[in-house]
Amino acid sequence: MRKKAAKKEDEAPAQAKPAGESAQEFLDDVEVDYGNEEVKVSEIDEYSYAMKIPRDRVAVLIGVKGKEKKDLEEYARARITIDSKEGDVTIAGKDALKLYELREVVRAIGRGFSPDHARLLLKPDYMLELINLKDYGADNKNKILRIRARVIGTGGKARKTIESLTNTSICVYGKTIGLLGECTEVANAKRAVEMLITGSMHATVYKWLEGQRRKARIERGRDYYSPSRS
Repeated sequence: MRKKAAKKEDEAPAQAKPAGESAQEFLDDVEVDYGNEEVKVSEIDEYSYAMKIPRDRVAVLIGVKGKEKKDLEEYARARITIDSKEGDVTIAGKDALKLYELREVVRAIGRGFSPDHARLLLKPDYMLELINLKDYGADNKNKILRIRARVIGTGGKARKTIESLTNTSICVYGKTIGLLGECTEVANAKRAVEMLITGSMHATVYKWLEGQRRKARIERGRDYYSPSRS
């Protein structure tokens, strides 16, 4: 039975470019595909995903002396093949669930999250949500930069406040805003970011989030004192 030869992996660059929030990111990732991964299943029941990440994130995925890549491969019992020049990433393995988790970690690293934050996606009930600013009418550089500024806030205040009120991590990178955390909290963070994108005042967004947090506490209290626990 013939198997398709894996593409040889290039060595990682000496230094990884930090995942910042500069306007240059807009230019760096113009050609990046954010989520249309190709999914294949071979005749020997080996699953694979093909993705593309920004080239300046390749070294972060590989890690120092390949450590990050090796650790992820060992966790998922999978192979990660990386084309450092093009940013093409292919992952393959037989455990479909772990391979899906691995794909989400790679996507998170590709959209600016640190490996430590991205590995939270290996936990149950954690998820990654990517908001593509082009879907909200940001069809040119100036609009994208304006929305990014609203979501980040002065000195990063808006982003930090949303993170604090939702227990999530937010990464503004290029033309996307990444949200990472527990599923219910990510839903609230996404709604808050969407409110800012569509023009809501920051104070209005914070008030809404505080209300959602109070509701969650009340619901947890009801669950604790429910008859089923007695």
